[in-house]
Amino acid sequence: MLWLSRLRLRWQRPSAAEVPAKNPGLRRVASGVSSPGSASPRALNIFDRDLKRKQKNWAARQPEPMKFDYLKEEVGSRIADRVYDIARDFRLALDVGCGRGYIAQYLNKETVAKFFQTDIAENALKNALEMEIPTVSVLADEEFLPFRENTFDLVVSSLSLHWVNDLPRALEQIHYVLKPDGVFIGAMFGGDTLYELRCSLQLAETEREGGFSPHISPFTAINDLGHLLGRAGFNTLTVDTDEIQVNYPGMFELMEDLQEMYGNEDGSVPATYQIYYMIGWKYHDSQARPAERGSATVSFGELGKINDLMSQGKKSQ
Repeated sequence: MLWLSRLRLRWQRPSAAEVPAKNPGLRRVASGVSSPGSASPRALNIFDRDLKRKQKNWAARQPEPMKFDYLKEEVGSRIADRVYDIARDFRLALDVGCGRGYIAQYLNKETVAKFFQTDIAENALKNALEMEIPTVSVLADEEFLPFRENTFDLVVSSLSLHWVNDLPRALEQIHYVLKPDGVFIGAMFGGDTLYELRCSLQLAETEREGGFSPHISPFTAINDLGHLLGRAGFNTLTVDTDEIQVNYPGMFELMEDLQEMYGNEDGSVPATYQIYYMIGWKYHDSQARPAERGSATVSFGELGKINDLMSQGKKSQ
């Protein structure tokens, strides 16, 4: 688990003026966003995607957005580490729900030759972080990727898939745009995220109202995540979990009672973020496959005699 300290900052609504683009690799913004209110016909619309777009645009216009990006920066760096763990170079890569480019800033052009970044919020793309990789920015919804089949060698996504209404469709879209033997590396919030806050709200509301209602958006279970990846067509799956705890100096005056319930000895309030990391590959004939059933030459019952068998083999030599 990683612990981070959160500084007290005052959040102020900025003026309507947009911050000019700082990323020299930003070449264009192409429209690929679904119309407001559109969704997959099979999806349950838990999230208002048009409202989410407005929220992300507003956040990207803050005078100093980097002060609030510490969690996105940390998770982005951990996804980049997983990219470097794969011993190959990627000619063409895609970041789904890139925000301000929290993954690309940690990658180099020796590993990724060209990078496409997509996000639902235009202001996030315009205010992207500096990076050395040649980059193309595309305005697009995670559920409606405007790319052809078998386009990318690598697809990454950091924390953005949590807010899609149709996660199976989004994973299928990612699988569709990957080339055979391409890899997807992503991160989502886990079910134990903000459990301190959720418990505090539930206790307070139960005491005062006799019951409680959810105040945090739903999370995907780790068991379901592996199933969804397999259902989307991915194989050789890897899913692991990590926790990042941020210690806040306090909460707003309206939440002082929650601090009394779950405050630290130093007066700070902990907030734990559970992160699921997932890796899935698109099938290719060159990939390693399990041996056929019944082809083993040694049974599990003989594994306990492995030392004796090795000794006999050395003596026979």
